[in-house]
Amino acid sequence: MDLFAFDRQFTKQGCAAVCGVDEAGRGPLAGPVFAAAVILGPDCGIDGLNDSKKLTEKKREALYGEILEKARYTCIASADEEEIDRMNILQASLLAMRRAVQGLAVQPDCLLVDGNQDPGVAGLYIQTVVGGDALSASIAAASILAKVARDRFLLELDKKYPQYRFAKHKGYPTKLHYEMLDAHGPCPVHRRSFLKKWMAKKAQTV
Repeated sequence: MDLFAFDRQFTKQGCAAVCGVDEAGRGPLAGPVFAAAVILGPDCGIDGLNDSKKLTEKKREALYGEILEKARYTCIASADEEEIDRMNILQASLLAMRRAVQGLAVQPDCLLVDGNQDPGVAGLYIQTVVGGDALSASIAAASILAKVARDRFLLELDKKYPQYRFAKHKGYPTKLHYEMLDAHGPCPVHRRSFLKKWMAKKAQTV
């Protein structure tokens, strides 16, 4: 499928700056949720764009640099674990998306958002696209930026909190991650709202 053809539909309808938005990191037990906004332009010449989950880490890393180099405008933003705990993960994801769009050097006139939730950016035409990271070039590019940025952030957390082995599981709820939680308890970057079942189970064994 030609992902650029999807975006061109909106250009033909009069959208001069089509922006794709996606997030990464809704499921992990720790760290921020990241989002990216990308305006590619019609002739950016990036091959291999796809849903970041369908790409190897090596391919994502290569495309990350190419997107930053060739896209017209990009912005990566996040909402941290305290915001996630305070407002819930959905609202924090939408907040990160708004921050990414509002952080662009220009305001787009058309926003393509992965999923079915409108992030609520005023003054823009917004189209939600279920499975958009496999349909739209700009959403796919945003998914790659958000995913790589988040993975890199977790590698930095791994240096700060090596006992949790964040580099291995990237904060996701794996068997290893729960074993590290059992051994060390949560650290400041853990999402407490995501640990309620674990904490309840832990309390029963005390």
